[in-house]
Amino acid sequence: MTAGTAPVSRLPSLTGLRFVAAFVVFGFHLHTGGLFAGTGAEPVVDAVFGQGATGVGFFFLLSGFVLTWSARPGTSARTSWRRRAAKVLPNHVVVWLVAAAGLAATTGVSVVAAVLGLFLLQAWVPVQSVYFGVNTPAWSLSCEAAFYAAFPLLLKGVNRIPRGRLWLAAGLLTAGVLAVPAIAMPMPADLEYWFVYVFPVTRALEFALGMVLARVVREGLWPRLALWQASLFAVVGYVGSGYLPDSFSYVAGTVIPLAVLIATAAAADVAGARSPWRGRTAVFLGEISFAFYLVHQIVIRMAESALHLGGRGLPVAIGTSVGLLLVSLVAAWVLHRVVELPAMRWIQNPRRPAVKPAVPA
Repeated sequence: MTAGTAPVSRLPSLTGLRFVAAFVVFGFHLHTGGLFAGTGAEPVVDAVFGQGATGVGFFFLLSGFVLTWSARPGTSARTSWRRRAAKVLPNHVVVWLVAAAGLAATTGVSVVAAVLGLFLLQAWVPVQSVYFGVNTPAWSLSCEAAFYAAFPLLLKGVNRIPRGRLWLAAGLLTAGVLAVPAIAMPMPADLEYWFVYVFPVTRALEFALGMVLARVVREGLWPRLALWQASLFAVVGYVGSGYLPDSFSYVAGTVIPLAVLIATAAAADVAGARSPWRGRTAVFLGEISFAFYLVHQIVIRMAESALHLGGRGLPVAIGTSVGLLLVSLVAAWVLHRVVELPAMRWIQNPRRPAVKPAVPA
């Protein structure tokens, strides 16, 4: 990466913010699942979680930012791919197996959707039963897998951008994100949704924007902005995007506020400024957020199948939500400790057999 003025940091605030994004996705799935239907609280729940799907856009921006921030000169593409595989694949495969087994035992599972989902190819197919098949949240991993594959090449391009043109590059990528829903408007509704929200090529614009913003912050070009101001901007953008037409709502409507939040949180960590997202609890929740993101909908589905959620009044809906959150967190912690961490250690640093000294002839 091009040398800049900002020192390298682990950016713990970005780790803490990861859980916020995963949490609004969790709330979105509770909301769309009808848990609060008929309780009278739908307007409040819709205001808080109706735009929860935008949390995925946060992850795409964040991935590009963090990978670029942490990249080191001389790191081979193979090493980069191995590290990302170590982070993503073990959790994905375990949760996929659980989800596939559950579907096979109940409603049945499409072989095509299952195979494509296992190999993280589902987002390339514009059929909802395929890209949302088996474990629905894993569609975003299909996009991430494409981003990771292209990252070494993208990084070379981003690092070649002259310092004085970084803001231009960020502006062009943002314009690209904003243009996607306009381009998609003539498409049939189902294809339009896939093209705007699921298609890895269009979502790669956010990943690339995160990469460029990492350089902007590293080069000391990010303007002074208080974290509370960026957070307020993100909240306003999150709520306000719900009033936009559907195609503009989940991605274009929040890309600027989320990008500002990520860059400002990173700049705050670099400067040692106050941040509520660097606390021990926030960082811990951020560390298990990937596992939480993968398991939460399975927990919701199992509860729905066993308990037939919805239509039981507001106190029951609130209590059920808290219970599902706690169960998802415990399951995420177990997955993180038992699968994610050991697999990362093993894949990144596999034990190699000791080489016996040569015996003199």
